[in-house]
Amino acid sequence: MKQSLPENGSVSPLNKPGKPAESLGVENLIRQMLKKYKTPFLLIRKSILEKQFNRFRKALPEVVPYYAIKANPHPKIVRFFAGLGACFDVASAAEMKLVLKQGVKPGHIIFANTIKSREDLVTARKRRVRLMTFDNEAELYKIAESFPGAHMILRIRVANRGSVVQLSLKFGAEPEQGCYLLRKAKSLGLVPKGVSFHVGSQSTNVENYLQALELTAGIFEEARENGMPLSIVDIGGGFPIQHFDNEIGINFERMAAQIRKQMKELFPKNTQFIAEPGRFFSGPAGVLVTQVVGKAFRDNKHFYYINDGIYQDFSGMMFDHCKYEFKTLRRGQKYMSVFAGPTCDSLDILSSTEEAPELFVGDVVYVKNIGAYSCASAVPNFNGFEPARIILV
Repeated sequence: MKQSLPENGSVSPLNKPGKPAESLGVENLIRQMLKKYKTPFLLIRKSILEKQFNRFRKALPEVVPYYAIKANPHPKIVRFFAGLGACFDVASAAEMKLVLKQGVKPGHIIFANTIKSREDLVTARKRRVRLMTFDNEAELYKIAESFPGAHMILRIRVANRGSVVQLSLKFGAEPEQGCYLLRKAKSLGLVPKGVSFHVGSQSTNVENYLQALELTAGIFEEARENGMPLSIVDIGGGFPIQHFDNEIGINFERMAAQIRKQMKELFPKNTQFIAEPGRFFSGPAGVLVTQVVGKAFRDNKHFYYINDGIYQDFSGMMFDHCKYEFKTLRRGQKYMSVFAGPTCDSLDILSSTEEAPELFVGDVVYVKNIGAYSCASAVPNFNGFEPARIILV
């Protein structure tokens, strides 16, 4: 049954004053989409995808972006970024095939998982995706056997201080082993091309990037002295976005200026720089639209059950340590409230400290900046509840 917006769900004397133009634009879009689609649905705004792509290119013009499709692998998003000129970061043969199916050239893909199955390496060889990362000797032997002549990028372990998601716990060679591993790659018939690193996801500490670039420059210099010049620096991803309207401490352009300055000081002009933005590209474009399906009063709080939850498109709260700002179309005096998902699991409580007007069944609850690590990690049909429909607008 389609859950429709009550007539009084969006119109109130308190709906008029003090509402930013951007929010009004989002809410008008939501109202239009409610006339066409059942909730929950996830709106992906192409204008914001393009805006984020252009922000990145303007701030880091020397860096070629390889969109990390794990953030949101929807085929239409991949095609859209391909049309803008992006390259792509994939972590498996399945992701590789998805990207290639959208018409992307093999030379515009990096296989950026340092641990790859033999089967996936065979797929990479057959599909001519030559550029890939590694961080250990055992992986080199496996690659040399399955894909002779592959182009190798060494991933090193770097500081992840201040990042929401730590990524050096599982990946990255010690920098002092870098030159040895690159020489090993060459001795096995592989082609050493460069060095990569990842400072962790949602990183607001620019020092992580600057220190990683210094370590990378040291490996470049040692490799050059040993007759093995390198050409590619992959600065990874982790570029932060705002999840709340009034969030402070996030300034991508300022971070990018410092990163760019460091790159120019440490590396030759002919160095190729690439990056793997995921959240930064697709996160701000997403608006998840849900509706209240039930309500109660517990522990002196309004308790609202909405039709999307932790097992669906709020999965990033569990897997990505993400927090979101809940908004409503209804206006009015605000009370301490709880938002919970629709499943029978008590884990499926999204927030216990929200201030919201009193809501009724059918009222809209929406979240912005949820285009990354949401639908991508949703569980299909847990308790019979499907993730939101994805709509590009």
